[in-house]
Amino acid sequence: MPGVAHDSADVLVLGGGGAALRAAIAAAEHSPRLSVLLATKGSLGRSGVTATACSDRMAFHATLPTTEPREPYSWVHHADDTYRIGGYVSDYDLAAIQAREAASAFHYLDRLGVPWVRRPDGTVDQFVTDGSEYARACYTGPYTAKHIEEALVRRARSLANLRVIEHVGATDLLRGQDGGIAGALLLSQTGDERLAITAGGVVLATGGAGQIFEINVFPPDCTGDGYAMAYRAGAELVNMEFIQLGLCSVATGLAMSGSMMRALPRMVNDSGEEFLFRYLPPDTPPEEAYGLLFSKGASWPVSLEQPSHVLDIAVTYERAEGRRVYLDYSANPQELEVSSLPAKVRRWYRDTKGVPFEDEPYRSSPLERLRAINLPSVEWLKDRGVDLEAGHLVEVAPAAQHFQGGVKIRTHAETSLPGLYAAGEVAGGQHGANRPGGNALMDSQVFGRIAGDSAALLASRRSPTLDPASLRAALDSLDRLSARAGSAVSLRRAVQQVMSQAASVVRTAAGLTEGLRRLEHLRRSWSPDGDGELLCAVETASLLTVAEMVLRAAEARTESRGPHLRFATWGDLTPIPSSPHWRQYVVIRRSGPTMQLEIHQPVEP
Repeated sequence: MPGVAHDSADVLVLGGGGAALRAAIAAAEHSPRLSVLLATKGSLGRSGVTATACSDRMAFHATLPTTEPREPYSWVHHADDTYRIGGYVSDYDLAAIQAREAASAFHYLDRLGVPWVRRPDGTVDQFVTDGSEYARACYTGPYTAKHIEEALVRRARSLANLRVIEHVGATDLLRGQDGGIAGALLLSQTGDERLAITAGGVVLATGGAGQIFEINVFPPDCTGDGYAMAYRAGAELVNMEFIQLGLCSVATGLAMSGSMMRALPRMVNDSGEEFLFRYLPPDTPPEEAYGLLFSKGASWPVSLEQPSHVLDIAVTYERAEGRRVYLDYSANPQELEVSSLPAKVRRWYRDTKGVPFEDEPYRSSPLERLRAINLPSVEWLKDRGVDLEAGHLVEVAPAAQHFQGGVKIRTHAETSLPGLYAAGEVAGGQHGANRPGGNALMDSQVFGRIAGDSAALLASRRSPTLDPASLRAALDSLDRLSARAGSAVSLRRAVQQVMSQAASVVRTAAGLTEGLRRLEHLRRSWSPDGDGELLCAVETASLLTVAEMVLRAAEARTESRGPHLRFATWGDLTPIPSSPHWRQYVVIRRSGPTMQLEIHQPVEP
C-alpha cells in the first residue's frame, strides 16, 4: 500500500476555476503572512469550466453606476430578479450579497485587465439576459470566462504566498482533532502519490458534476467530487434537483442559444421531418411556433416558466424514439412568413441588429440571418468541423450546463461544517431553480472572494491537528476503491445512461424510482477489478453519490419548477404545474449509511 506524504498551509483551496482562483487570491491578499495552497485536478488556466467555457455572448452580471435605473440602490433590483427568477427557492440574503458586491467584483477584474466591451463613450456595454428587468450583463465576447480565468491566473502567479499544486484530485475532507474540517487528502493522477494537507481553513471550489449525464458541456473532470466529499463529511446540500439543461451542439458542445435560435433555422429529425408541430396544439399558427423558436434564444435553459420549454420536450421525445435531431440553416422552416412573425422579432432585427429582416437574402435564408447577426459563430463552428456554409446540419440534444444547487452556504460562504467554506458551482443556496444569465460568473467572483477572506480570517486564529482516525478512514476508502478501479469506466457509463433517462428534461415518478433502483443495483454490483486508474474510481464513486442526490431530490419535489419538469406519465406534453407549497428547498445530508432529506424554508426578503 502506498504511503502518505504530509504538507500544510494556512488556507487550502480545492479547485482550479474562477471561484477557486478568486478564493485563493483573496486569502493570499488577506495577509502576506498567511500561506495559501491551491490544489487543482488539471492544469491551472487550461482546465475546468471557467477556462474552457464558450457561448454566444458570455455574461457577467453587475449593477454599475451606469446600469439602469441608475438609482442609489439599483442593485436591489438585481437581488429581486435573482430571487424571483429563481422561483423563491433560494436564500434572499445571498442574492442580496451577490447583487451588492457584483460591482466590486467587476472592478477588481477590470483592474486585472479583463477586456470588457465598452461603448464609444467609455462606459461598459451591458445587455439584458433571460428574465432580468435591466441590462446588467457585462461581457468580452464568447470567451468572457476564459478572459477572467487568464486575469486571475496572472494575479495568482504574482503572489509569493500562494502556492499551486496541479494534477491532483481531492478524495476526502479531513477532520481536525477539534472536530472541524482541517484539510484534505489528495491523490495524484497516476494514483501513486497520496498527500494529506493540513489547513486552518478549507475552501471547496471544485465545480459541478456534469459528467453524471451522457451529454453535457462540462470538461471530463467535472465529476462532482466536491459534492460527494462534503456529503460524506456530513455537510448539508441543497437544491440538487435543479440542473440547467439546454439544447447544445452534440459535436462541439456549443449552446444553441442567442443568435443560433434567433436566426430561425429549421428543426428537423433524421428523416428530414420538421417535427415541432407534432408537439404543439393542432391549431398552433406557424408564426406562434416560430416566435417560440426565436424566444429560445433568450430563454435557452429549459424552464417551466418559459413557454419555449416545448422545444426541449419535443427534442427529448424524438431522441427517445431513436431519432436524431438537427438545426438546418440552409432553408426557412415550413410556412415561415416573415411579415406574420411577432412584432418583437422584426423589431429586434431592425432596431437591435440593424438587419433588414424583410429583405433578401435575410428573408429566405437562416444562414444569411445568422451571418448578419453573429458571423463569428459560423466561423467558430466551421473551425470545429461543422460547416454551415457547406450545408452541414447541427445535431442538437439537451445537455447539462450548470448545477443550481450544491453545498449549502451562508453569508460568509461558510458551510454547515466548521472550517469548510464553498464557492462557485459547488456551492448552493445562492441560486434558485432558474438563474439569470451572467449570475454564475459573477457568483464565482463574489463568493469566491468572501470564501477566501473567511477562510483566511479563521486560519489566522486556528492551527489544527489532523485527526488520525479521519485520515485512516480516507486511506482505507482509497484502498477499497483501488480494488474496483478496473471496472470504473464501464460503471460510469452506466450511471450516465441512468441519469440521462431518468433525470433529464422529462422526469416522472416512475422514472425516478426506477433510476434509483438501477443506481442501487450498480452500486451493489460494482465488481472487484483492480486493473485501472484509481482517480477514475474515485470520480466514479462521486458520480454515484451525486446521481443519488439528484434523483432523491427530484423524487421529493412533486411539482415542476425551473428546469425540474415533473410529468404525470412519460409521453405527456404538459408538465405538472408549480405549487406555492413548494416555495421551499430540499436539504440533503448524510445520516449514518443513508441519505436523509428535509424540507426547509428559504431565507425570505
